[in-house]
Amino acid sequence: MLLLIVYWILTMVSGIDFDYDVDIDIDLDVDVDADAGIEGGNMDFQDISNAEVDKEQVIGNRRQPLKWWQIVLIYFNFVGLPFMFTFTAWIFIWWFATVLITKLTGSYENAFGFVVMLGAMIPALFVTKIFTTPFKGFFKNLNKDGDKAVEYLGRTGIMLSSIEGERMGNAEVTINGDSYNIYVKSLDGSPLKYQQKILIINQSADKNSFLVQAYNN
Repeated sequence: MLLLIVYWILTMVSGIDFDYDVDIDIDLDVDVDADAGIEGGNMDFQDISNAEVDKEQVIGNRRQPLKWWQIVLIYFNFVGLPFMFTFTAWIFIWWFATVLITKLTGSYENAFGFVVMLGAMIPALFVTKIFTTPFKGFFKNLNKDGDKAVEYLGRTGIMLSSIEGERMGNAEVTINGDSYNIYVKSLDGSPLKYQQKILIINQSADKNSFLVQAYNN
């Protein structure tokens, strides 16, 4: 708890970003495509955290089985929300439950207190999921830097992967000097090649990607 308090104080005061990219190699066919065919490598955790991945998508649309810890991260909102936000909520709830139970049982000075601490870990995850779920709607309208989501429609960009049909890929868009990496699909399914210039036409129904077409101007 003390380390997390120091982390948040330093982040608020100095703006230092302590987030680390964690490669979780999620391979979903429809909403998140991280297969090896995409130039530039697999998506990192920060990319995944900007996408809404629900239970039905994980179970019904994956092409390769997810590892158990990947499922845990998604289910308990470590994916879909800023990682440090969910992690801090979990640690605080776990700490508070441990303090409360050991105080009520008088076990804060004996070995049973350690059993209580370890036993509170899993229930704290479920409470964390309940607590953090309402925040998904809030963070969905913000980008990773906490600014209001930019308007991408009508912008041009450069493909960072080759796509066609329903395949999802990556594209880079530059707005006011800042570069943004977004997920894109071909508007009519026609092939779009790596480094090809594209025009953003619309956003997908699930809000996780943009529909684009070739731009030859």
